[in-house]
Amino acid sequence: MVISVAAGIIMRDEQVFIALRSQDKHQGGCWEFPGGKVEQEEAPSAALARELAEECGIQVQESTPFQLIRHDYSDKSVELHFFKVTDFAGEPHGKEGQEVAWVPLSELAHYTFPEANVPIVEALLKR
Repeated sequence: MVISVAAGIIMRDEQVFIALRSQDKHQGGCWEFPGGKVEQEEAPSAALARELAEECGIQVQESTPFQLIRHDYSDKSVELHFFKVTDFAGEPHGKEGQEVAWVPLSELAHYTFPEANVPIVEALLKR
């Protein structure tokens, strides 16, 4: 079974908003682009808006598809729908108690991300 996930690359002033995954979650202790599972019959863009409201307390006003990544971990397969979020209402924060940070794009490579996120980090650094 493939798990479908929507993730937001939240950008502002050449910085990107990232969150630290809880130690008890899959790939815990790694930084990630916030988001979550796409529910059955839900569009990835709708899942993105719902998840970012739940996790970060923002309302997505503008997002564009960035990249689709399929990745097989030893214990699960994921399909990650990455969106670049360029306009939003509210100030992103760790609504679920997770550690968060605004990171300059140029420093993104200094953070540990899950393997499936590495191509996204590389693509952002090339821009």
